[in-house]
Amino acid sequence: MRNILLILLFFFTAEITETTSAVATEGSSTFSEFTETTSATETSTLSEITETTEAPSSTSSEFTETTSATETSTLSEVTETTSAMITETSSTTRPGLNITVLEDCKVWRYANATQECTKNLLNQIDNITTEVLLKKDVEVALEILTTQEHSKPVATTNQDGLVSSFNSILRATDKLMSTLVRKVETNSSISISLETIEARVFEVGPSCSLMEIPQLDTADAKMDIDLIGISKNKMNQGYAAVAFMSYTNMSNSSLFSTTISTMKLLSTVVSATLPRTRNTRLTKPVNFTLKHTAELETSGTPSCVYWKETDWVTDGCTLIETNSTHSVCSCDHLSTFALIMQTKPSENAHLEVLSMVAEALGLVFLVLALLTFALCRRNPRVFNMARINLCISLLLAHFFFLLTQILLRYKYLQPLKLACAVMAGVLHFLFLSAFVWMFIEALMLFIAVKNLSRPKSKQKELLKWKLLTVVGYIVALFVVGVSAGVVPQGYGSEQCWLKRDKNFIWSFLGPVSFIIASNIILFSLIAISLGYSLVRLNSNVSQIKQTRTVFFKTMAQFVILGCPWILGFFTADSKALEIIFLIFISQQGTFIFIIHCVLSKEVRQEYRKLLGGFQSNFSPTTITEAHTTHGGSTDLHTS
Repeated sequence: MRNILLILLFFFTAEITETTSAVATEGSSTFSEFTETTSATETSTLSEITETTEAPSSTSSEFTETTSATETSTLSEVTETTSAMITETSSTTRPGLNITVLEDCKVWRYANATQECTKNLLNQIDNITTEVLLKKDVEVALEILTTQEHSKPVATTNQDGLVSSFNSILRATDKLMSTLVRKVETNSSISISLETIEARVFEVGPSCSLMEIPQLDTADAKMDIDLIGISKNKMNQGYAAVAFMSYTNMSNSSLFSTTISTMKLLSTVVSATLPRTRNTRLTKPVNFTLKHTAELETSGTPSCVYWKETDWVTDGCTLIETNSTHSVCSCDHLSTFALIMQTKPSENAHLEVLSMVAEALGLVFLVLALLTFALCRRNPRVFNMARINLCISLLLAHFFFLLTQILLRYKYLQPLKLACAVMAGVLHFLFLSAFVWMFIEALMLFIAVKNLSRPKSKQKELLKWKLLTVVGYIVALFVVGVSAGVVPQGYGSEQCWLKRDKNFIWSFLGPVSFIIASNIILFSLIAISLGYSLVRLNSNVSQIKQTRTVFFKTMAQFVILGCPWILGFFTADSKALEIIFLIFISQQGTFIFIIHCVLSKEVRQEYRKLLGGFQSNFSPTTITEAHTTHGGSTDLHTS
């Protein structure tokens, strides 16, 4: 009996070992759990066998039935455990992938999946930890994210909800593309072509022998980037990668069309990033060649724009070439780009025309003001060095601004990025110089009021003005030089002005705000000082009256020339404020001519003298006398 039991135990153990080996092939974790189950089962079986052996002797048939029942129970238990382990293993994601696609998403081709599908996928991508994913897994996720029926992770039709969805999909797409970068030693490329998106990933390593990477192209767009130069940055240590995506169906998406409701989309939407690259600073501007997906309108001008969280803006991107089928955009940063055209250009066109006409009118009056000051140069009440330099700065600034607007209107400056940047720097310098001279004029008036009762030295005054003339332009030149040194690519926006990237516009708004605040303080002190002087001295004294007149004129000039710039902070949200700002700034020369020429008694007297001289020279009596004298001399000469 004992030998029979041992033989049965031997065969039973061998069968369990076979089952264990089969389960072990399904994975190490399954093997571990299975071993524990097998050990427990084997111990239980041995215990049952021992109990059966030690029990009172029974017939062979009874023992056989007991052993068979035990064996059958154990095998059933092992089979159930193994099956459970296999099922659990098959339901988890594959090694290297931590994104699980819901069942609703798997049938998206045949039925509309719920928004929960996209939301779940976006959450998984946000929490992604695996550095490298398989290309086919990335393709599945990309196709689901960029398909129209699944591109709305929020159940809303309002603007904020659609913008949020758009941003979420862009971020998720960028992150998915970064998982295809593998840090190679030489170079490699990956291409993805789906119905909804085309993507290209190109990476270089320290041993790459290429002088430049090939052009990254899709069916509707191409990109040229200096990836080799980026990889040579010390922080990158020879590694760099670029991902280029073209959203082939985004032009019909409500996510996109709602954000540009007043514009016409002319190209596919493209994105570019530098995934897994430490230093992402560009060595050269990136050029995008975009194929037109709609016909160009003869009345409009295409613009290169990029997506900035909530809106499409033009800063940092310039249209350098265009024809009937393609346009080339040059950008100094990477983002999401598109080519657009304003669908309601009439209002902007009218504003451009109004701006140019107003600028031309203001220039005429600035020239008249300077001619008037030259005519009255012997009159110290009219001739003022600070005011003359202010007019010269404004005349040059408005002239170059008008020239820039004309060149932009006829598309001469768009391809010339360097010329556009230089023009922006010149305008920055000239407008800042005008503000510096406005401050100097207020400062000299303050000094004059403080020294009303002190005698003046003409020689000292001449030296003082020579020094101030140098200072007036050096300060503005210093600000422009520092700004260009800190942010060298800050000049040359779409309108050939200062870019708004990195708050570079504050290199102008900062000094202007400081000067306006300083002038307000100075005029307050001048008013207090004048009031004190009027109380202490006789108000009929001519010098007091003259100083008071100059004060009010200078203060009016400051209010008209300086304060309208404050409106510039609020013009983005109001078309009415934009028009008021435009009129005030363009008519600075007109206001100067009215305040310092038309309303000046001394200037009117000079005009009367000038007109009187013209009238006396061209009066009938004078002409007759001149003719008689001329005729008499002729007769004398003849005789």
